[in-house]
Amino acid sequence: MEKNDYVGIDLSKEKMDVRLHVAKQQEVFDNKPAGLKKMKSWVLKQVEAGTKLLFCFEHTGMYAIPLQLYLEEMGLDYVQVSGLHVKRSLGIQRGKNDRIDAKKLAEYAYLFRAKLRPYKLQSVLLIRLKYLLSLRSRLVRQRGGYMASVKEYKVFLTLGNSDVILHSQKEMIKAFDKQIMALEKEIIRVIASDNQIQKQYGLATSVKGIGMISAAYMITLTNFFTEFKTWRKFACYAGSAPFEHQSGKSIRGKTKISHYANKQMKTILTNAAKSAIRFSPELRQYYQKRLKEGKHKKVVVNIIRNKLISRVFAVINRGTPYIELAKYAA
Repeated sequence: MEKNDYVGIDLSKEKMDVRLHVAKQQEVFDNKPAGLKKMKSWVLKQVEAGTKLLFCFEHTGMYAIPLQLYLEEMGLDYVQVSGLHVKRSLGIQRGKNDRIDAKKLAEYAYLFRAKLRPYKLQSVLLIRLKYLLSLRSRLVRQRGGYMASVKEYKVFLTLGNSDVILHSQKEMIKAFDKQIMALEKEIIRVIASDNQIQKQYGLATSVKGIGMISAAYMITLTNFFTEFKTWRKFACYAGSAPFEHQSGKSIRGKTKISHYANKQMKTILTNAAKSAIRFSPELRQYYQKRLKEGKHKKVVVNIIRNKLISRVFAVINRGTPYIELAKYAA
């Protein structure tokens, strides 16, 4: 996307380092509402009236939310980029600090201006849904730690159920269960409160294997399925797309998935694939058939992950629920 200047912003909890690529100006502002207003005024003073700007910053979780919402409100174009992508795309880099990182982001936006497309937040509720899912994931992991600990104590120590070591951990598990249930209720409420989220959620969950959590994750990560042009690109992002590893005649590696992926989404899709194998006669039959042909279990599960992704994208693009044709077969 061709612009007149490109603004790189390195965000932290307390401040923003801001760099204009063409104007070659740099300044630091507080990462607060007042700081955002000062940043905008400063940027506009450094460029001529009517200059088209593109703001570029990394995905930094909650630290980036105030900036994102402010740019949306002001109608300014911006992109959120992967820090790893920026690092690898600019060649060998020596040294690192916030000023350097802001300069790199501005340079990245300029160099890749033809490929970058401004991000448009489809609904503010997506941010809330995203962080509800993130918090739920954290609580599930912490609960899993206590559950594993209880099992270990039971195996290696002779403890009664009333022993304080077991009792305290079981009470923590109950507390986590209660909070996870409360978060899931709020996730359902948020989904029901927005027509677009509710519609896409209904379409996604019509695919057997895709449940509440997997559908909600896909909606938030794709920004209503607008950030990925095809299901294959999302499969790459989620770590289920296989890639070749070969060069000339000497290197003949196995075709395999890349470890550069959203690991959380990959785990969710793995669970969805296992659920689909249980509850979808068509996919269960396919799974058993490929195992008999000698395919490894993990390879078949990955194939089913990709099938689920392609089906979800298909129903979203088509706008109608998924229909299992296998049950109508003679």
